[in-house]
Amino acid sequence: MSTTFQTISPIDGSVYVERSWATANEVEQVLAKAKTAQKIWRATSLNERIAVCQKVVDYFLEHADKMGEELTWQMGRPIRYTPYEITKGFQERALHMMNIAPQILADKTVEQVDGFERFIRRDPIGTVLVLAPWNYPYLTSVNVIIPAILAGNTVILKHAQQTPLCAERYAEAFKAAGVPDGVFQYMHITHEQVATVIADSRIDYVAFTGSVKGGQAIQQAVNQRFITAGLELGGKDPAYVRADADLDFAVENLVDGAFFNSGQSCCGIERIYVHESLFDKFVEGFVAMTKTYKLGNPLLEETTLGPMVRTSAANFAQEQIDAAIEQGAKAWIDSTLFSTHKNGTAYMAPQVLTNVNHSMDLMQEESFAPVVGIMSVKNDAEAIRLMNDSAYGLTASVWSKDLETAIAIGNQLETGTCFLNRCDYLDPALAWTGVKNSGKGCTLSALGFDALTRAKSFHLRLG
Repeated sequence: MSTTFQTISPIDGSVYVERSWATANEVEQVLAKAKTAQKIWRATSLNERIAVCQKVVDYFLEHADKMGEELTWQMGRPIRYTPYEITKGFQERALHMMNIAPQILADKTVEQVDGFERFIRRDPIGTVLVLAPWNYPYLTSVNVIIPAILAGNTVILKHAQQTPLCAERYAEAFKAAGVPDGVFQYMHITHEQVATVIADSRIDYVAFTGSVKGGQAIQQAVNQRFITAGLELGGKDPAYVRADADLDFAVENLVDGAFFNSGQSCCGIERIYVHESLFDKFVEGFVAMTKTYKLGNPLLEETTLGPMVRTSAANFAQEQIDAAIEQGAKAWIDSTLFSTHKNGTAYMAPQVLTNVNHSMDLMQEESFAPVVGIMSVKNDAEAIRLMNDSAYGLTASVWSKDLETAIAIGNQLETGTCFLNRCDYLDPALAWTGVKNSGKGCTLSALGFDALTRAKSFHLRLG
């Protein structure tokens, strides 16, 4: 087996990063340091931990432009957007978890009984292994890293092979913040090494974001021990445009929801159901707006659609599209309108399809690409049935002026988050979770601390 790996930039196919895999001895040192440091870190005050996390955020903000450019090279998102992963989403989520930590991590008192003092304390769970993906490498990882550190845990981060520099930037930020040695560490390790690390008794919790297949492997690994894993495994997220929707607003936001980051978002819009009274106008507007995107070199400010992360991902999506067309789907976008589109490369033009149905792979399996299928529906009941006809359940959005009806529809949807008149967004005050093949567990919100702590009861008889 090779002792090194390379990150191939989707921009031009060049080797952007080359790193060595961690040796067995290096892995052992990281695990030992984390175990030792956790005993020290848990003894620090919450105010100290918050101050460290604030310095980490400050470091990220100071270096956002540099990190953004690196991210563009590593995974292809246009440079006009990449710094905002840090200055907007990363900062928002980190600060929210820092702000609520004093209340959520405080001792929970129960009804007092004469002669006794009783309360429940949240102890840190120990060492948290974070396995982060490439598509939103800072946004997905911050969901766990900051609250884990706030709760008194140590963290070991393993980032995707496509975005190894993100793990290194985290380490730089925590070092600059003055965190004790071993509290935050990262490793570049193989899938086989990940399984070995999970099996180690010094790992107390695993947070994984990735594919269903990857999640199954993680679940199998943790099943050998009495620990748990949080699994965010993607989606095939639907939108329903009701007859009373603001048509122009829905079009604008759903185009963005489908094609931002080249559709490489676990909560991106992959299928849309439109009331028959609006269907033709919706498709017309959706197609027109799609054609305004500029596919090209993501290092150029005018580019709004960059390459997919790798050629194989574009090929997979194109195979879905071709199969759907063979089954009768209608493709609305002529890829020649996008001069940099080229089959067999990572540069893939967006595509919109109608005359689709749920017998097509395109409407059932995650595409993770700039392609969306649109279907006409007669009523709410048909839309709900189709939205639920999926192996996934991460988010779903309803587009309507009727709040009560939207909530009623949401109650019937098998999903972790139900939106009204928005999509593809994580509110850090709300629980981020999924059902079915979208995974299990919860990050962000007050509930995001639950998996990162364990309850300890104090039942004290007063002398």
